[in-house]
Amino acid sequence: MDKLRGVLDFCIRHQTVLGYSIVSLLTAATEHIFSSVVFQCPCNSRNMLYGSVFLIAPAFILLLLGYMVNARTWRLLTGSCLAENRGSCNPCGTCARYCCVLVPVTARALVAPLTWIAAALLRASFYECAASGNSLIKNLVCKGKGQECHERLFKIPCDAKLSQNITGEFLSLQAQSQLIGWVLITSIVTVALISTCVSYCCSPVSYLQLKFWKIYSKKEQELFEIKAKEHATRLAEINTNCFFEATDPAPFQTPSNEDWRKISFLYTFNPQEQYYSMIHKYINTNRGNNVKFGEGDQIAPVLGFVDEASANESGF
Repeated sequence: MDKLRGVLDFCIRHQTVLGYSIVSLLTAATEHIFSSVVFQCPCNSRNMLYGSVFLIAPAFILLLLGYMVNARTWRLLTGSCLAENRGSCNPCGTCARYCCVLVPVTARALVAPLTWIAAALLRASFYECAASGNSLIKNLVCKGKGQECHERLFKIPCDAKLSQNITGEFLSLQAQSQLIGWVLITSIVTVALISTCVSYCCSPVSYLQLKFWKIYSKKEQELFEIKAKEHATRLAEINTNCFFEATDPAPFQTPSNEDWRKISFLYTFNPQEQYYSMIHKYINTNRGNNVKFGEGDQIAPVLGFVDEASANESGF
């Protein structure tokens, strides 16, 4: 039992890393299935189009899905097109705010598509098919060798022996693909490490406070979910009973639209008035009446978990 508890504690502490690792493994496995079962290079003049679609289209779909499952995307967009919100916003400030949020969201959404591209390049099937139909590759490999070389180049994905006879002093298409794949992986890891270091270096709070903050966010969300379900259940019972019994409902306090709107803003940090969440800020500012929500303060990338704490529960 102690070992099981230790495993669970480890998973909870490293749930972000484990989550990205699982996504990467599933993406790599899906790419393997596609390249082995679904993909069949036509080995003709349509090689470029066919190979490029299999390399890029799934990656683009995974990118869109990455945006869809990120809670900050929906917290940013929900209600942003209302006329009253547009009229009170500074266009430059709004654009900067969107960029500050979308850059880390995009970085997270790129995990799956980049994994797809890297895995596909290492296996080389898609690249080999696309490159064999690329005009630049044809001009380099078949320079001075006539039209017959172009036709044979199309057949490389279907006949591995042709690659040795045609490419000569050039790297084979498979070797090119794997080389690009390793360069891409190295670049991704380097950029990820540098961006993470910069994010933590610019953290407005210390390491232990950040750890406490994450615990608070998780617990607040758990309690919010419990209370919200209880409140919604009670309200549903009152309305249902009144409907069937033909009676008037008793007074029942529920948050107003304005109250919901205030706690739904993306979190911003103010070192002078520190709050651990928008609910915390709402409660300690006379129900939000003493401050202007959604304006001022700074968006700290390292504090993005405050908005994402409800991602698992909300379904986004």
